[in-house]
Amino acid sequence: MAQKTPRVIVIDDDAELRALLQRYLGDNGFHVRTLSDPRPLEAMVAREPADILVVDLMMPHETGLELCRRLRGGGDGTPILMLTARGESVDRILGLEMGADDYLAKPFEPRELLARLASILRRAGQGSTAPAHAETVTFGAFRLDLAAMTLTRDGQIIDLSSREFALLKALATHAGRPLSRAQLIERALGRDADVTDRAIDVQVARLRKAIEEDPAEPRWVRTVWGVGYVFAGTPQP
Repeated sequence: MAQKTPRVIVIDDDAELRALLQRYLGDNGFHVRTLSDPRPLEAMVAREPADILVVDLMMPHETGLELCRRLRGGGDGTPILMLTARGESVDRILGLEMGADDYLAKPFEPRELLARLASILRRAGQGSTAPAHAETVTFGAFRLDLAAMTLTRDGQIIDLSSREFALLKALATHAGRPLSRAQLIERALGRDADVTDRAIDVQVARLRKAIEEDPAEPRWVRTVWGVGYVFAGTPQP
């Protein structure tokens, strides 16, 4: 089966960078569209959806963080790679808290951007030719479909980012086994992921908001002090 051409929208107010990424990503198998600011995004995706967004952090009219918060607040789970010229950890943490899937500090090598996009799309289930055989895990009222990359509760889709899904998958498929933050980074994001322990804590907090009745008193994803996290349910395949 031929792979689907991934559709990316680059949103950046730097015209030179937009042109460079349009050429480079287009030459490497992407269908690329660009915007100088986020305001026309909804009209663009209404005509043709996107598989992933590359969003600059600092833009006029609406920042990347504001766009990310708005999209996630509206239930839009399109993967987002955030670009930041600053690269300080506070920007990275804020981006992840708003629901970004990854970040990349400017200036960057185009090959690194390409690798990050490929990694995010793999986690989101894009660009894979693996057979889509049924493989599910259930816990409580939840059903985690590992093939379709979906989580439902009583039949209703729960919106998760690709990182949140990968994290839940790593935890739920190792139920009862405490996993360190380093193990979660490797199992959920890949050993080469540029992710801090604090970023994992941010993703766990977002995951708890999505699946726990009371995130302050979690039933499913529990903290193991001095170790990491453990999935406390007993999922049934």
